[in-house]
Amino acid sequence: MSLFKDKMAKLLTQNEAFLSRKNEPVSGGNGVVTRYKYPIVTAEHTPIFWRYDLDEGTNPYLVERISMNATMNAGAIKWNGKYLLVVRVEGSDRKSFFAVAESPNGIDNFRFWDYPITMPEDVIPATNIYDMRLTAHEDGWIYGLFCAERHNSKAPEGDLSSATATAAIARTKDLINWERLPDLKTKSQQRNVVLHPEFVEGKYALYTRPQDGFIDTGSGGGIGWALINDITHAEVKEEVIIDHRYYHTVKEVKNGEGPHPIKTAKGWLHLAHGVRGCAAGLRYVLYMYMTSLADPTKVIAAPAGYLLAPQGEERIGDVSNVLFSNGWIADEDGTVFIYYASSDTRMHVATSTIDKLVDYCMNTPEDGLSSSTSVETLTKMIKKNLGIVRQFPDKK
Repeated sequence: MSLFKDKMAKLLTQNEAFLSRKNEPVSGGNGVVTRYKYPIVTAEHTPIFWRYDLDEGTNPYLVERISMNATMNAGAIKWNGKYLLVVRVEGSDRKSFFAVAESPNGIDNFRFWDYPITMPEDVIPATNIYDMRLTAHEDGWIYGLFCAERHNSKAPEGDLSSATATAAIARTKDLINWERLPDLKTKSQQRNVVLHPEFVEGKYALYTRPQDGFIDTGSGGGIGWALINDITHAEVKEEVIIDHRYYHTVKEVKNGEGPHPIKTAKGWLHLAHGVRGCAAGLRYVLYMYMTSLADPTKVIAAPAGYLLAPQGEERIGDVSNVLFSNGWIADEDGTVFIYYASSDTRMHVATSTIDKLVDYCMNTPEDGLSSSTSVETLTKMIKKNLGIVRQFPDKK
């Protein structure tokens, strides 16, 4: 065997061992979700034949020709018995694209399909596309809503950083062949738009996040709701905020819907991200709320604070101190797989159940929006718990 072939054989063997590594649950936590030891999709998970030219004649030193920087912010869907993530893969050239990673159990052994998704362009081509939310809609299509980013044509000369964002819409029946629909028409910039899985009043329903600019929320008040007559020519004409931002909370700077909500017997379960400013910059966490089955715009439960926040190595990456989720899967047995990215670098999974998440939402105190109400809420539970603890003879 030549030196080149020997080196390639070792590369493939090491990669296979890495891909087939079994993941392990981590003890502790808040009792609502279970984290896992290893990230489930990283840049290393991308296929060897994406990164290396395996032809000795054109790559005699067997070096990476197309490097991958990060795998993050994946939409999720259960498809033909497999757990699929439509991952935002970012190359070292900063361009993102979509690719499907598949797992037999939703926790480990994620492997990318051979080819990335070839996404058709809109009328105005995008420079960058990312962060797809997947919705298997009752109309029979699987929709992918994602951000299409372009340079701001109105930026001053020499300003190569100003950008604009639109909500792009595509649909598919097989996750391979995609039909691109016109981008969402809206008065504001939209980077976090999610399609509700059911018709509401005979119309398509969207969760939106209106912003005055690409980064700054400005007058945007939080997570919005809009009804759309025609998804093939989607336009937001009226928008109402259903989950507001508040001062000195985990969603003070901005908040956005994650994946589409999960329908339960007691209401719609929502997972969202909240952003606040701190000395280290912007901190992204994940929080939950619930809305009514009869009226999806009505919030019926809103636990205070976050469900998940960056911890340990999750805090470190290209954009540190960030958790972001736009995909989860509710299994037939009630297990919920929450797929989240840490610090714009790699993907993780946490598991829970529908019953636990509903209990968490409906029985966790709401944010009283001040220190005094927080102490009042805490004191009330302490008083109740001390009464229970003191019933045990060995406790004082």
